[in-house]
Amino acid sequence: MSSLEKREEIRSGRALAFPLPNAALPENSASALWTHSLIQAKRLLINWARDPSTTVQALVYPALTLIMFRVVLGNSITAATGQPSIYGTVPLIILVGAMFGSIASAVGLRGERKSGLLGRFWTLPAHRASGLVGRMIAEAVRVLLTTIVIIGVGYAVGFRFTQGPLAAVAMILLPIAFGIGFAVMVTALATMSENVPLVELVSIGCTLLMFFNSGFVPTMAYPVWLQPVIAAQPMSVAVDAMRGLSLGGPVLVPVLKMLAWSAGMIAVFLYPIRGYRRAAETS
Repeated sequence: MSSLEKREEIRSGRALAFPLPNAALPENSASALWTHSLIQAKRLLINWARDPSTTVQALVYPALTLIMFRVVLGNSITAATGQPSIYGTVPLIILVGAMFGSIASAVGLRGERKSGLLGRFWTLPAHRASGLVGRMIAEAVRVLLTTIVIIGVGYAVGFRFTQGPLAAVAMILLPIAFGIGFAVMVTALATMSENVPLVELVSIGCTLLMFFNSGFVPTMAYPVWLQPVIAAQPMSVAVDAMRGLSLGGPVLVPVLKMLAWSAGMIAVFLYPIRGYRRAAETS
């Protein structure tokens, strides 16, 4: 085709015509939800991989914290309790990475709202729930990667799986359930608050929980009046479950308590997370 013919096609509009869709999905179908959610999850994972703050919060900060705890407190805690401290520290740092990564993601969600990106997604012929479902899929993948990285660092400083391969797989998957519950909570807070720094307040609370749980030091090391609170808080039951799956000890009860905490966070914040629609429509 000559250049003259190309210019003629451009002037007539034929060269700008798009092909008809041949794989369209009903907007509210299950197939559309799954396909569109995967697209949103891929978008988020690529954005997080390119964002230094998310990478630091999810991987670098937890890895350095684990090494710091092992060097500064590891031997002292082991000598005081008679148990290797690394089996409490590794689960603790995995949970810390899951929580702070979700907080960084929630801050990014608030930025997408302010920039109008959520509003533009809302106008697309995509399943309305795909944005949230895709975000939860991306969160699960991020928590899984964080868990693998922290366990790898833990292996370098003495952590081992002693309860067999099935227990090891269960320990790797357990933080995902915890992380999804926490991600639902911070996502709801990010969509509910415009000018109130709710997500930042959650970050302060997470920092306090990091130092008041059974992974930092055993529950018996805290004052007697504080021990019931320490033993029941969500990070402690998750740490106890993961310690049991790696080193040995009670597993069933801590796992059930951790799942109850995660289900509770989802149940409480699932309705407020409808603010995602309002945030998209008003962005």
